[in-house]
Amino acid sequence: MEITKKCDKMNLMKKFFVSTAIDYVNAPPHTGHALEKIQADVIARYHRILGEDVFFLTGTDENSIKNVRAAEKEGVPVKKWVDRIAKKFYQLKKILNLSFDDFIRTTEKRHIEGAQKLWRVCQKDIYKKKYKGLYCVGCEAFYKESELINGLCPEHQTKPELVEEENYFFKLSKYEKQIKKIIETDKAKIIPETRKNEIISFINSGLQDICISRSNERAHGWGIDVPGDPSQKMWCWIEALANYITALGYAKNSKKFQEFWQKNKNKLHVIGKGISRFHCVYWIALLLSAKLALPKTIFVHGYLTSGGQKMSKSLGNVVDPFELVEKYGTDPVRYFLLREISPTEDGDYTREKFEERYNADLASGLGNLLARVLTMAKQLKTQNSKLKTTTQNANLKKEIEKRWEGYKKSLESFKFNEALAAIWQMISFCDKYIERERPWEKSDKQLLIINNLLIALSEIAKMLEPFLPETSEKILAQLKTKKSKPLFPRLGT
Repeated sequence: MEITKKCDKMNLMKKFFVSTAIDYVNAPPHTGHALEKIQADVIARYHRILGEDVFFLTGTDENSIKNVRAAEKEGVPVKKWVDRIAKKFYQLKKILNLSFDDFIRTTEKRHIEGAQKLWRVCQKDIYKKKYKGLYCVGCEAFYKESELINGLCPEHQTKPELVEEENYFFKLSKYEKQIKKIIETDKAKIIPETRKNEIISFINSGLQDICISRSNERAHGWGIDVPGDPSQKMWCWIEALANYITALGYAKNSKKFQEFWQKNKNKLHVIGKGISRFHCVYWIALLLSAKLALPKTIFVHGYLTSGGQKMSKSLGNVVDPFELVEKYGTDPVRYFLLREISPTEDGDYTREKFEERYNADLASGLGNLLARVLTMAKQLKTQNSKLKTTTQNANLKKEIEKRWEGYKKSLESFKFNEALAAIWQMISFCDKYIERERPWEKSDKQLLIINNLLIALSEIAKMLEPFLPETSEKILAQLKTKKSKPLFPRLGT
């Protein structure tokens, strides 16, 4: 039941593009950022196992006003500040064992050229006018007064600033009907359905043209120049959204851009619920204006909360992923975020919840099962016998097939917690099998029982590969040598 590679030649392989949102560099990354990166990493790894040619993209959004203010607060030049924080975001690759193929920074030349090209291509839908509006620096977006809650930004609970200046606008209203049809018919599919309904409701309220630039003065001279008008900087969201194509070489219309974006139907954005409007409405409108291909799927996850509150730099309740990994290890952090947190709803982190999951599922569950089976295998002196790849046990066959089926179905719909639950059901099956068959007692079936358990553990390791890659590798190595080493030492209470 192993997921097998379908093709060896890269040029014949099915293309799959997956991206995360790019993160503001006004502060170092927190564990909420880690959640999204790990989710996207599981998807990328799964599609590579399927034999697809995967391009996994992430990066940093460096041209916002909030980044400028963060640098000014620290008393350092903006460039030095964004370089420092962008490096911290890139370092998530190692500590979280991320397999991304590219890391785009919006201060890079390839991005600047691509963003300006997109502006010029959309020029027919861009005009200039004087404007007054309420701007939330945290969101880097204007809000209608009716969208505020008690006069505050619904996302950051801060009072927006009143901005009045002459800026460029994009004719978003022109694409209202077209975008609505695209969303309603799932031409660009939004997951989950609740987020799709929110977007449709937002469109139904009436799309207004959006401000897509700001004065050099308000931008403090930081950002990408509007083509043909250096007195204005491009609104960070308009150029930041372009990262999905600038990283692929849109500026020079590269082969990679053609293969992974224009000709590829399998394009997935993984984003948080707070920025769904920008991706599901504004980004689609820009692509329509530029006559470029649309994303196939937009998966919208919830927030990681800390003690019941949204994990936020501004609230000061962030959990440092570097400290978390240093204390517990990479795979335990990946496991908690993927198993404990619902993929599409908010989920809460506490140290108590983390350690409870660790001890129950990893130390006492998976780790204990592997240790028990390998100990019995060694006692039977089977360390030199070859592991059979198939079993004649009908119940075990049925269980393996059932769990693989549920696992694949869950992964295809981004239900990471349910896919992991299918694996742990296999672990539970093995525990019950051991108690029922009592393989520690000498019998004619003793060797057969142990072999069945080794086969089941091999399947468990394969299923774990996208989720806990290091653990998967360790299990397969121990099954080969029959030498047991603790996977997850139990945490003290």
